[in-house]
Amino acid sequence: MRDAIIFDMDGTLFQTDTILEKALEDTFQSLRDSGEWEDETPIHVYRRIMGVPLPVVWETLLPNHAPIIRQKVDDYFLERLIEHINLGNGALYPGVEALFERLNAMQHPLYIASNGLTPCLSAIVSHYRLNRWVSETFSIQQIPTLDKRDLVASIIKKYEITRGYVVGDRLSDIEAAKANGLEAIGCRFDFSREEELRQADYIVNHLCEVEEIVSKRNIRL
Repeated sequence: MRDAIIFDMDGTLFQTDTILEKALEDTFQSLRDSGEWEDETPIHVYRRIMGVPLPVVWETLLPNHAPIIRQKVDDYFLERLIEHINLGNGALYPGVEALFERLNAMQHPLYIASNGLTPCLSAIVSHYRLNRWVSETFSIQQIPTLDKRDLVASIIKKYEITRGYVVGDRLSDIEAAKANGLEAIGCRFDFSREEELRQADYIVNHLCEVEEIVSKRNIRL
């Protein structure tokens, strides 16, 4: 069986920053309009924690707000993200479609495992027609623990994966690979951190390098 490859979405396949500031600004403007916020939009704080589940995002950005307010903010933010995706305001990272085309031709099973929510992931997959190559997209919402290690474990179990890679830009992706006996490919992209990437088995600066890593392994085997 060919190596399975599990990709992160935000900050790995999808350039989240292309819509992040727009959606976050929309959200905090809504909070200002309702009298729930007075300061500037904390985009710099969100950039530091990019990749964590959204409930953790709002606990961090709105630590003094009631849970019911955070839930309303979460719902509104998601609506704005989806709208910007559907309007074409986002973008995939360079080389995503070409990489998927080549990996698909090499018969590698492809999956997406993301800390993003299902509606947002569905919007991205639909807008860019990623299901031409990706067997299935999984959201952290599907796992009660909200732990990417468990999410990847569920993919491995469902598809009986015995070897492969997890490709992502943050520590949660690297840990998910290692916890499940897969190799970790760290992406040195917008939201990555060097101290986290050092724990990966490989580091890439462009997605085209993923094919090189996978191809070399197949030659060895």
